[in-house]
Amino acid sequence: MAGPDKSLEKWVPVISNETELLDVLEKAFDYRGDVTITRKNGEVLVAYVFNRDHEHKFLDIYPRDKDEKIRVPYADIQTLAFTGIDTAAGKSWQAWMEKYKAKEAAAAAAQAAASGAVDESH
Repeated sequence: MAGPDKSLEKWVPVISNETELLDVLEKAFDYRGDVTITRKNGEVLVAYVFNRDHEHKFLDIYPRDKDEKIRVPYADIQTLAFTGIDTAAGKSWQAWMEKYKAKEAAAAAAQAAASGAVDESH
């Protein structure tokens, strides 16, 4: 499996019990790309997961090839693979904060340089 700072892209988890299924479904909900769900009846759905309900045990998905929402009961899921491009890869909160701090530091340095230039003219 991918590490905490790595994308889940191309990960095909082995799901052998309900605890693993719930963990994978939670990751699928957080994933910002399409997943491929193979249902126990053989149907394959490539879709974006936009909702999950652990209490009632279903996923709500937007299939890539249809303009409709589909509800998939957890019991119907045979496999789930992270097959779409992870559009959020490298865009973690930590990465955002590092970029924000660097931008703020650059702005402060520019302001200090501008202040120094104004002070020198007086």
